[in-house]
Amino acid sequence: MNPQIQEFLDRIQQLEAAIEQEAKSRRQQWQADFEEHKVRFEKEVLAQQKRFKAGLLGYVLTADWRHVLCVPFIYPVLVPMLLLDAFITLYQWVCFPLCGIPRVQRSAYFVYDRTHLAYLNWLEKINCAYCSYGNGLMAYGREVVALTEKYWCPIKHARRRMQAHAHYHGFADYGDAENYRAELARLREELRQMGDSEAAPPA
Repeated sequence: MNPQIQEFLDRIQQLEAAIEQEAKSRRQQWQADFEEHKVRFEKEVLAQQKRFKAGLLGYVLTADWRHVLCVPFIYPVLVPMLLLDAFITLYQWVCFPLCGIPRVQRSAYFVYDRTHLAYLNWLEKINCAYCSYGNGLMAYGREVVALTEKYWCPIKHARRRMQAHAHYHGFADYGDAENYRAELARLREELRQMGDSEAAPPA
């Protein structure tokens, strides 16, 4: 990989770490305690949150008519999303080990912590869970497809690609016929090492 591009990628990682640290500090302002997959708020904070909770009946009766019209089109999409989830998971569980590609940890992409927010009624929590699942599924599928691309066709495009995945900038340059095979072997070895490091027992 081009050393200058690697330097830029390292800077991006540092910025992302700084953003996460700042977000963590802001969460602490709300006295939220994060342990594993659980979120706990102090009793005083919970009591304050409940003061801003919209009652379910009032929430439904005052709903914007445009939102109501959207409902029959939004929730049926859950069916193809569930099918996509099943096929993506089956695909990576069968094909990735055959190619030496590390499996994507599905659970890392699905976060449902908004259900702990006391100022949301149960319908709002369902809506949030739906959005969390949809976005988590897209991120999960994106990573599975990204690793597939890294193994089978790791070549950058000639045109600019919007919001390229995290592996894209390490791909071989477009039109670099001389170095493509070597880059392909390097990237496949990189995938194999990723799998080995994940399979290794913790120290």
